[in-house]
Amino acid sequence: MAHIALTIAGSDSGGGAGIQADLKAMSALGVYGASVITAVTAQNTRAVTAVHGIPLDVIAAQIEAVLSDLDVGAIKIGMLATPEIIQTVADGIAEFPGPVVLDPVMIAKSGDALLAREAVQTLRDVLLPRATVLTPNLPEAACLLDQMVAETTDEMTAQGHALCDLGAGAVLMKGGHGKGDVCRDLLVSPDGVVAQFEAPRVDTRNTHGTGCTLSSSIAAGLAKGLRLADAAAQAHSYLQGAIAAADALGVGHGHGPVHHFYRVWES
Repeated sequence: MAHIALTIAGSDSGGGAGIQADLKAMSALGVYGASVITAVTAQNTRAVTAVHGIPLDVIAAQIEAVLSDLDVGAIKIGMLATPEIIQTVADGIAEFPGPVVLDPVMIAKSGDALLAREAVQTLRDVLLPRATVLTPNLPEAACLLDQMVAETTDEMTAQGHALCDLGAGAVLMKGGHGKGDVCRDLLVSPDGVVAQFEAPRVDTRNTHGTGCTLSSSIAAGLAKGLRLADAAAQAHSYLQGAIAAADALGVGHGHGPVHHFYRVWES
C-alpha cells in the first residue's frame, strides 16, 4: 500500500513552489501526494502577477473528498491567503488524527505578499496550535511573534520556544535567511532543541520553492511513519541536494526552482 500525504496550498503556475513543488517532493521521496488547492496564482520565477482565492465551499469539498476516501498519513499546509480560508482549512481537518506540517507562507521568493496582513492573527490563533511542526523562515517567525528577525542561534532558539508556547508541537526554525557560510536549521520542542541541521550555504539564486519543498518533504517522512526528527533530517538532506543541483536545471530568468528530481533525472 502506498504511503499518502496531502498538501493544502496554493498553485504556482511556474511549477517551482506551492502545490507543484509539494507534489514533486513527495513523489521524489516515494510518497503518493494528494492536493487541495486554496488559491491559483499567476506566477513565474520573477513575479506573482495575480492571486485568485478558491471559493470556500470548494476548498472544504476538496478536503472532504480526499480525507473521506484516501488513507492520508500526514498533511502539509502551505499558502492560505485570507482569514476565511484559514478557518475553512482548520474546520476541514479538525477530525484528522495524523501529523500536520504547517508552513506559514507569507512572501514569495520574488518579494510578493501571499498572506493578507489581517490573516496573520488568524493563522496564529486557529492553525498554529494544530501543527505537529511549524516550519517558518526567520522573517516569518518574527512576524508571527511581532519581534525582530533572529540573528543568532540563541535568538532562533528563543523564538522557536515562543512559537511552541503559542501551541505548536514543535518548530523548525529555518536559517536560510541568515548570514554566514553555514546555513543552520533548529528543530525546537517545548523541552529544548531536538536537532540541529547544518549545511554549507550554496551560492545560487535558484532557490524558488525551498520552503514548500522542505515542509512537504517532512510531511512525506511523517506519512511513512518516521519520527519527526528523522523526517526533518531526511527532508534537510533531500533539499540540500535539490538546491545544489538547481543551477543545472535552468528554469526561468529570475529565482529559478530547486531540482526536485535530481536523484533520477540527468540534467
